[in-house]
Amino acid sequence: MFTEGPCPSANNLYHSTCVETAFKSLKPKKAATQQAWTHYNHHRSPTRKTISLSPSHSTLALVEEEPEEVDPWDLPELKDTGIPWSALDTKGKVLRVLVSVGKAILLLGFLYIFICSLDILSSAFQLVGGKAAGDIFQDNAVLSNPLAGLVIGVLVTLLVQSSSTSSSIVVSMVSSGLLSVQLAVPIIMGTNIGTSVTNTLVAMTQAGERSTFRRAFAGATVHDFFNWLSVLVLLPLEVASGYLYRVTKLIIDSFQIQSGEAPDLLNVITDPLTDSIIQLDKDVISQIATGDAAARNKSLIKKWCQTYTNTTLMNVTVPGPENCTSPSLCWDDGNYTYTLKNESETFNVALCKHAFVHVKLPDLAVGLILLALSLLVLCSCLILIVKLLNSMLKGQVAAVIKKIINTDFPFPFGWITGYIAILVGAGMTFIVQSSSVFTSAITPLVGIGVISIERAYPLSLGSNIGTTTTAILAAMASPGETLANSLQIALVHFLFNISGIILWYPIPFTRIPIRLAKGLGNITASYRWFAAVYIICCFFILPLFVFSLSLAGWPVLVGVGVPLLVLLIVIIVINVLQKKMPSSLPEVLRSWDFLPLWAHSLAPWDKVVSVFTAKCCCCCKCCQIASEDQDSTEKKSTANKKPCKEVYDNPAMITDKEVESEIKIELQTQL
Repeated sequence: MFTEGPCPSANNLYHSTCVETAFKSLKPKKAATQQAWTHYNHHRSPTRKTISLSPSHSTLALVEEEPEEVDPWDLPELKDTGIPWSALDTKGKVLRVLVSVGKAILLLGFLYIFICSLDILSSAFQLVGGKAAGDIFQDNAVLSNPLAGLVIGVLVTLLVQSSSTSSSIVVSMVSSGLLSVQLAVPIIMGTNIGTSVTNTLVAMTQAGERSTFRRAFAGATVHDFFNWLSVLVLLPLEVASGYLYRVTKLIIDSFQIQSGEAPDLLNVITDPLTDSIIQLDKDVISQIATGDAAARNKSLIKKWCQTYTNTTLMNVTVPGPENCTSPSLCWDDGNYTYTLKNESETFNVALCKHAFVHVKLPDLAVGLILLALSLLVLCSCLILIVKLLNSMLKGQVAAVIKKIINTDFPFPFGWITGYIAILVGAGMTFIVQSSSVFTSAITPLVGIGVISIERAYPLSLGSNIGTTTTAILAAMASPGETLANSLQIALVHFLFNISGIILWYPIPFTRIPIRLAKGLGNITASYRWFAAVYIICCFFILPLFVFSLSLAGWPVLVGVGVPLLVLLIVIIVINVLQKKMPSSLPEVLRSWDFLPLWAHSLAPWDKVVSVFTAKCCCCCKCCQIASEDQDSTEKKSTANKKPCKEVYDNPAMITDKEVESEIKIELQTQL
């Protein structure tokens, strides 16, 4: 009830004490509010008409419920915004079928161009860095260091963007006796890491939308983490026991393996287009790696696609009798020593038919041109593929595809699903003959939410196996005298991936790459620039740093590397204990707050990156600010259009501001 005193007349209706007293009397319950108003009106003036409050109206349905916390890794619903099939007439149904068929044809066409652009990208990298890759392989003293061999495998595969090319260089060196199988094992491990950068770069093209980028980048880097973790375990094991070398040697000695032919599957379709753009003589890189000085002056761009070699027995001069082919075929006329030798002469018959056959540019210039064009085509095709997939994978189609790909078999056979996915990944990679192509193709599917991270992981593992089976068949096409060593290197690659799968897949707890990839995906979704930092650090700075330490010798490598490795292990252990058992740590180590903010948070670095990009891209920043202002204006206008949501039949839900507003309205009405 209202009290007398501060509100005896109409002039005092808005006195603070009056309003405060009225406010307090309104709070207990609605009935008390109605009674208070009636008593106050009667007390002020008997002649005035009693003013009653408007009847209560229930608006509980308008109360917004708090949104439930959404898991960012849940697959999104791909809703069908079009007209349902049942609502279409005959003409509409025919038109929809024709449009769907047209989209499918376009999708296959863009996928074909995408695969061809990856092939051209590999050729461009070989033109830019192929000879440098051959030079890297020449230093046997460095290759004798297993850690240096691993890094060389990573760097060479990055330079040529093809694990098959770098593997073929290793095989040619082993076949020629310049490199032993034991020294080649760490290099093969490095090629496995280097080939996983392609799909990581492909994921960068989906950085426009935050949730899509989170899933795509995690789906790509789960392959990276598997390769890195496998190397961290298997490389020390190989150095200590020779596990991969001994097992593959036993296999080679136990079976009578005959030469075979590597099948051409997808290459039959893609070669007509790629060969019309550029053709390379890949033997030049192998010749440089094996120490052929004449190969340094050769161009990687193939000029003559049809040649004829004629071998004849000719008289040649030699420095002395000891250089003769045999004593019976050696004679001396007093001035010169002659012998008979087979001399081969190559005749050029037909020029190649590709775009750069008549171009008078160095390999580096041609490589840079192809690199720019292939990246442009690759990114354009990928964007168009994603848009087409988004338009095609809707409604029931999306539901069926997602259910087929992501659903496990019923209990108790659910564990078989992942192994079938591994076989599917291996088979698809065998068909396209490139793990980079397969993993790059499934990356946008992970981004738009058709394939989950948990399903992309076994598909990537199968892709690793598929690319090794192709290498095994290619090794079986080697000549008889080099077949054993070539095949052993290919089997090393195969056994390495099988051992990695045994380590990081069968037991769910050991699927650490999935958790690491999700953690990295969350970071890059918040700080998208960190994706570029990850790629540069993991695939360039870290390998170059380790390679530099290897060149300095074992004492420097151990003296610098071991303390850094111990520090990294300590940080990882503390992080795990902070999450699992914080009570086991000293109070100061239960969080990293004792460190400067820049040492345990990316927020300060994000401000630095924002300032840097603002200075470098002022126009882009202005456009971004304008866009943000426009978005905020639209949000404000949308908010103004929202209906007022009040609850009159529940006093507990009336806010203080609403009650005060109600008092003022009623007092004004009385006046």
